[in-house]
Amino acid sequence: MSIHASVLELIADTPIVKAQRLNTGVCELYLKLENQNPGGSIKDRIGMSMIEAAEKRGDIKPGDTLVEGTAGNTGIGLALVAQQKGYRLILVVPDKMSREKIFNLKAMGAEVVLTRSDVAKGHPDYYQDLAERIARETPGAYFINQFGNPDNPAAHEHGTGPEILRQMAEVGGVDAVVFGCGSSGTMTGLSRCFAQHAPGVEMILADPVGSILAEYINEGTLSDKSASWMVEGIGEDFLPTISDFSRVKKAYAISDKESFLAARELLQAEGILGGSSTGTLLAAALKYCREQATPKKVLLFVCDTGNKYLSKLYNDYWMLDNGFLERQPTGDLRDLILRPYSQRDTVVVGPGDLLVTAYQRMKLYEISQLPVMDGDRIVGILDESDVLLHVYGDEARFRDTVGTAMVSKLEVIDVKSPIEALLPVFDRGQVAIVMDGDRFLGLITRIDLLNYLRRRVQ
Repeated sequence: MSIHASVLELIADTPIVKAQRLNTGVCELYLKLENQNPGGSIKDRIGMSMIEAAEKRGDIKPGDTLVEGTAGNTGIGLALVAQQKGYRLILVVPDKMSREKIFNLKAMGAEVVLTRSDVAKGHPDYYQDLAERIARETPGAYFINQFGNPDNPAAHEHGTGPEILRQMAEVGGVDAVVFGCGSSGTMTGLSRCFAQHAPGVEMILADPVGSILAEYINEGTLSDKSASWMVEGIGEDFLPTISDFSRVKKAYAISDKESFLAARELLQAEGILGGSSTGTLLAAALKYCREQATPKKVLLFVCDTGNKYLSKLYNDYWMLDNGFLERQPTGDLRDLILRPYSQRDTVVVGPGDLLVTAYQRMKLYEISQLPVMDGDRIVGILDESDVLLHVYGDEARFRDTVGTAMVSKLEVIDVKSPIEALLPVFDRGQVAIVMDGDRFLGLITRIDLLNYLRRRVQ
C-alpha cells in the first residue's frame, strides 16, 4: 500500500464485493463500496470534480466562498475538498437530514443553514433555491449547483463508469447497474460511459415512493405532484437540468420501510454498513434479480456509510416510533410503551444513585424522566424539574442521592385502562406509569402517544 500526500488521493477506486448470503435468484449481485471514500460516500467524486474543474477554469481560487444546497453527502464531499484546498463553504440542507451528517459538516468547518424539507422547488425555502439566493447575495460567492453543473456527471462518465467496467471485467463483465437519482450525476455520467463502451449494460433506477422519477421512467408521465419520503439523498420532485434518462428502461418505487429494512438486512447478511439510499438500491436490485429468468451480473452502489444513520434506521426505537419495526400487538397500553421494562429497555435509576448519575443518564438517552427502581419494584419517579429544583442554588447537591429528590407518591395507570385515561395524566404534566398489578411495565409519554396515533393512520 502506497503512502498518500493527501486524503483527496483516496477518492475513487473503491472496492467491489460479491454478495454471498442475499437471495438474488439466478443472478449474481455485486456491491460497489462507495462508503469507502474518505468522506464516506459516492459524492466525494463530484465534490472533487466540481471544485477542481472550477479552479481550472479560473472561476474560483482558495479563500473564495462556495455555496451549495445538499441533502448531505454532496455537502460532505464538498466540505472535504474545500477544507483541504482552503475555501469557505456555506451549505443549505433540508431539516430531514440525519444529525450525524450535520455534525460531520460542522466539524469539517462548513457553515450549515437548515431549511424546510416539506416544500417543493420554487418555494423560497426549498434548499436549492435558498442556496442560489444566498450565493447571489454573498459578495464574490460561487454557486456550485450540482443539479445543473456538467462537472457532476463528468466525474462518473470519465471516472466511475470506466472504473466499474475495468473491475467487473475480472468476472466477465456487468449486465445491469442499479442506482439512485438525486442530482442525477451518477445516472447521466454512467449512461454516457456505457453508451460508448458497454451499450448492453441495463440501467435500473431505484426511487423512493413519493418521488416522481419512477413514474416518469415506467409510464412516461412527468407528475407535478410529489410526496415526502425519509430516505436521504435520492428521489426528486423535478428533472435536474443535467439529467439524461434516455438509457433507463426500468425503475422500482421503494418505500421507506423497504429501504430501511433492506439496509439492515445488508448489514446482517454481508457485514456491510450502508445508508438509507443503499437500502433503496438493494431492495430494487433484489426485486430485479428475482424477476430474471437467466443469470445476470448485477451491480449496485453502497452509496454511503450507515455511520451517518445510527440515530435513525439503525436505532430500533426510531424504527419503532416510525412504524418500520413492529412488536406483537397486545391490545392494551403495552402497545404504547416504547421501552418495556420486562425487556430491560427502560432506562432506570436506583434511589441510592447520585443525582449526577441520573442527570447523565437523562442526557445520554435524551429523556426527561427516570423511574426509580428498588430491585424490580418502582419506588419513585425523577424528572428533570425535580433535579433542577433540588440543585438550584447549591450545585453541590448533585452529589445527593436520587431518593432525596424523587417523587415517591406515584399515580399509576393500569395496563388495561383505555387510551383516553392517559389524557388527564398528561394534562397534569406527568408521565404515565403503567402497571400490571404490582408489576411495573414501563412509561408512556406524550410523544409515545403521538407516535402511536400517527402509526395508526399510516
